[in-house]
Amino acid sequence: MPHRLLRDSLAQGLVRFDANGQIEPGLAERWIVIDDGGSYIFRLRDTKWNDGTPVTAEQVVAILRRMVAGRSASPLAPFLTAIDEIVVMTPQVIEVRLSRPRPDLLKLFAQPEMAIIDRSRHGTGPFRIIRSGVPLMLRPIVDPRRADPDEDAAPSPEDDVALFSESAARALLRFSQGRSDAMLGGRFNDWPLLDQLRVSPAAIRVDPAAGLFGFSIANRDGFLADPANRQALSALFDRQAILSAIAPNWEATDRLLPDTLDSDAPPQVPNWALLTLDARRAAARVRVVAWGQPVALRIALPRGPGANLLYGQIGAALLGVGITPERVAPDAPADLRLVDAVAPFDSARWYLAMACAPCGDAARIAIDRARIAPTLAERSAAIAAADAAVNSDVSYIPLARPLRWSLVTNRLRQYQANSRAWHPLNRLRADTN
Repeated sequence: MPHRLLRDSLAQGLVRFDANGQIEPGLAERWIVIDDGGSYIFRLRDTKWNDGTPVTAEQVVAILRRMVAGRSASPLAPFLTAIDEIVVMTPQVIEVRLSRPRPDLLKLFAQPEMAIIDRSRHGTGPFRIIRSGVPLMLRPIVDPRRADPDEDAAPSPEDDVALFSESAARALLRFSQGRSDAMLGGRFNDWPLLDQLRVSPAAIRVDPAAGLFGFSIANRDGFLADPANRQALSALFDRQAILSAIAPNWEATDRLLPDTLDSDAPPQVPNWALLTLDARRAAARVRVVAWGQPVALRIALPRGPGANLLYGQIGAALLGVGITPERVAPDAPADLRLVDAVAPFDSARWYLAMACAPCGDAARIAIDRARIAPTLAERSAAIAAADAAVNSDVSYIPLARPLRWSLVTNRLRQYQANSRAWHPLNRLRADTN
């Protein structure tokens, strides 16, 4: 998260997220959508790079083309394949032409990964670096749209932001001692640390984050080669008990999609959803015994007390049905790998693509059909079919939505919890650019 927050602070895309996680202007002061979502036209505002030279449409288009082509190594590149062409229409207007309609394109363009950064001129604000080191010192850049020409609008040292990139334990201690105004980006593995410090409950802000928290089935050999075994594995967990052991009021889920989103059918519900926990665990024991040889599963998890609690709960459930668990590092070869990700945009295709890592041929083909569907109606139908295919394939074990939280003092009155779990530094105070 620190690098994303810094990128968002030093540069902006065509659009940005505001304090509520909604779209606001960035480099583009306005835009229109034409051809039934087949084309987005952006009018750029007058702005300058950090070295004082004007930003041109040609520069913006060249940078966007590199991003879309995947040459920027952006993790969003696989979701930008509908972009057919990006062209300069006038010195202040660019057009993004699509081969297929994408109603969620603006939310993709608002991601920090899509911020426009020139290799030599860097970004366009809303901040600039005034001192490197620890902490990194940022100072707001005057926004010409808001500056009063009759007043001295130059930022003062009181406007500066000291940005620390440190462990959750250090950040929590700093906040509890009154030496910082905010700790952003808390996750499930850090949550239990709150019990060790005296922090006002009013300072703890939990985001209603949309996304995925569960296990992808990373290895489909041996016991996990059979989808019936994978389904029995998914069914045996007492999700609410697992989550309650880590954080209170963390709501469990047994399905991949949080809502209908852009599918034309409700989210798929697993076949075991109506069975009792005892019945589900008995069925899992039968599958393990029928396998006829010991079953061991490697579980890839991050470090942290929350991850320790998660492993304890998952491991106990596996041992209860005759499966031996082994904890491994997040990047080590594994059978189950934790997925803990906030959705960058509100499309079921993101959830399906994230869950399909890997998945069977039928599910993969169904997801690809949704990607290339030529109309929104056909795309919605294809997404519903893909959801059904992924549910049958059992390539992912859903547990919950991501737990994202922050610590915030009363000084930062503009802070707003939101489904993106994203909090731009220039939207934490009232007097920002």
